[in-house]
Amino acid sequence: MSQDNSDVVVDRGAARLDDLWRKEDYWAIWIGFFIIAVAIFLVFSNRSGIEAKYNEYAAIINAEKAKPIKTIELINAQAAQKAIQGQKLPAMKALIDVLKTPARWKSNPLEALYLSEADARARSAAAQPAVDNAKQAEATALEAATAAQALAAGADFRDESLNAQATEAIGAWQKAKKATADASKKLVKPFNRIPGLIILGLALAVLCSIGAIFMGFNVGRFFVAFLCVYLICIVANILGNQVTMRKYGLNAEIWSIALGMIWANTIGTPQLLKEGSQVEYYIKTGLVLLGAEVLFHKIMAIGIPGIFVAWVVTPIVLISTYIFGQKVIKMPSRTLNIVISADMSVCGTSAAIATAAAARAKKEELTLSIGLSLTFTAIMMVAMPAFIAWVGMPEILGGAWIGGTVDATGAVAAAGAFIGPKALEVATVIKMIQNVLIGVTAFCVALYWTTKIDVGENEHVGLIEIWNRFPKFVIGFLTVSIVMSILSANVAPYGAMLVDQGTNRVSVPLRGWFFALAFVSIGLTTNFRELGKYFRGGKPVILYVCGQSFNLCLTLLMAWLMFYKVFPEITAKI
Repeated sequence: MSQDNSDVVVDRGAARLDDLWRKEDYWAIWIGFFIIAVAIFLVFSNRSGIEAKYNEYAAIINAEKAKPIKTIELINAQAAQKAIQGQKLPAMKALIDVLKTPARWKSNPLEALYLSEADARARSAAAQPAVDNAKQAEATALEAATAAQALAAGADFRDESLNAQATEAIGAWQKAKKATADASKKLVKPFNRIPGLIILGLALAVLCSIGAIFMGFNVGRFFVAFLCVYLICIVANILGNQVTMRKYGLNAEIWSIALGMIWANTIGTPQLLKEGSQVEYYIKTGLVLLGAEVLFHKIMAIGIPGIFVAWVVTPIVLISTYIFGQKVIKMPSRTLNIVISADMSVCGTSAAIATAAAARAKKEELTLSIGLSLTFTAIMMVAMPAFIAWVGMPEILGGAWIGGTVDATGAVAAAGAFIGPKALEVATVIKMIQNVLIGVTAFCVALYWTTKIDVGENEHVGLIEIWNRFPKFVIGFLTVSIVMSILSANVAPYGAMLVDQGTNRVSVPLRGWFFALAFVSIGLTTNFRELGKYFRGGKPVILYVCGQSFNLCLTLLMAWLMFYKVFPEITAKI
């Protein structure tokens, strides 16, 4: 008997160990870790070269700062030092070029994939004279500034009159230099995204197929199906990058789901294509990569006001919306209720997938929640900046409001940029702070669902059951966040160059591609008939609208109190 019990224990332990290479949560972690490790290696293996250049310019800056005026050499050295970024290393640049999505276009969708040198010159023809004139003016201004600085240097910078003339001339040169940069932005460069998209598709297919082998898929069918899903992603990105559509929020994410749904509910999704439509596999991998964007030193840059906006308002809205759904509008599904509540209050699709895994929500419930999120995100990213501008709301307050309410990180950045640079900074950091709650929310929902919802009156719930319910990919998300935060904050003063302008230039676009794969997969596996029953009575929409309305009001109030009444000194420094 004791032998039998021992065998049971060993088998259970082996099963849990087996999860490390059999479950999609862990494969999301392994793929995410692999991508981050490659990015870190490419950047940090060239760290000595970056440091040497940084220190070279630092020596020039320190020497020039001793002079009483801001010299040409100082300005050039500061600009050169700022331009040292991990993404500009040859290997990184080659990789980043492969990760690019189709370009923006106006009338010809083929311009999203390819633009010849002749077409680029033709499109730049109108702007070229202005660029040439700006460059000539800059050269003239530089010549005058050099002469004025030489006169001041000849007097050992002791003649105040000559110093003033030099400062004025150098300032005029800087303005001319900026004018050249602004004019050059209108020039169009030729490109060919097709080879990069082919290489990326094949590389992702191989990477995901490795996990598929261990998870028991037919790897041949999965590989072909993955490439089909990827092709739909490319089409969605082309449609989402049409200038007018993008302006009004009809982005690639919405097109990804829409194209999949149209296919699934018209001609039907063939069984082969379903093999590659692995929603959770892709989105969990994307969430692990999202951890690289949650950097703790950036969170502290905004400080206590941002933490209050994100970490106080969010749980209040989540719990209130869940209670409202259960007690007031009587949502028939608790899992749908909690997924919508987390989606709307925390950070959109990222929180939805984590919460759905913790509560073991049905696929249709997750699909419905993500659909609501993307729809209202598209509306809010256009409507909120317009409203903020209309009422004359302060830029920082508007950014904080957007960061705490708009769901998707990309939409937050786009909406914040409409208002201004400070709004963009505050909005993105607050969203970053809010993203930290993905793991906390998943754990709390897993704990609550295990101990209160899915447990019988006489059933004992142990730590093992809570662990089994907890979404394991969240561990990968938090691990990546901690590692990248340590690297970015402690590899001073090169952290931003190596992480913010280096490894994240790989993790961010790949996170976007994995999310796009997940959204297409959601569409391809969605049946309107199955989804329709969850919309009966319009309760999910009512829940989302009421919850988001409460979120908008409470976030605006908290942002105003924290940034302008309680901590105005922090706001003044932003």
